[in-house]
Amino acid sequence: MFIQIEPTSDIPIYTQLANQLTELIARGQLKSGETLPSVRSLASDLGVNMHTVNKSYHALEQKGIISIVPKSGAIINSIVSSGITTDNQQKIIEQLKPVIAEAVVFGMIPEEIEQLTTKILKKLKEE
Repeated sequence: MFIQIEPTSDIPIYTQLANQLTELIARGQLKSGETLPSVRSLASDLGVNMHTVNKSYHALEQKGIISIVPKSGAIINSIVSSGITTDNQQKIIEQLKPVIAEAVVFGMIPEEIEQLTTKILKKLKEE
């Protein structure tokens, strides 16, 4: 599992970590049922505070991506690929809407946004 943290980024470290773990799951490099490294172990490996890793894990748990089981650790949930719940779809829409609006403000046209989305999806499948 390769995770790279950018300490100088405007994106908080816990968000960087949660995003990268989500990408690893999306790519299939981390699979349903697998246990993530302990908070202490991952914090040590990345050179970050344990509370930062803990915050990332809890953010992923709130999204339903992982489950935190006392004494067992963080386990990747089985995500049903046959469909998405209406609640999850609404959450994704709420997260995408400001990003897409920002892209429009910066001058991107709908076709460019679609091409960029397609490019990101292809990259997730390749890696």
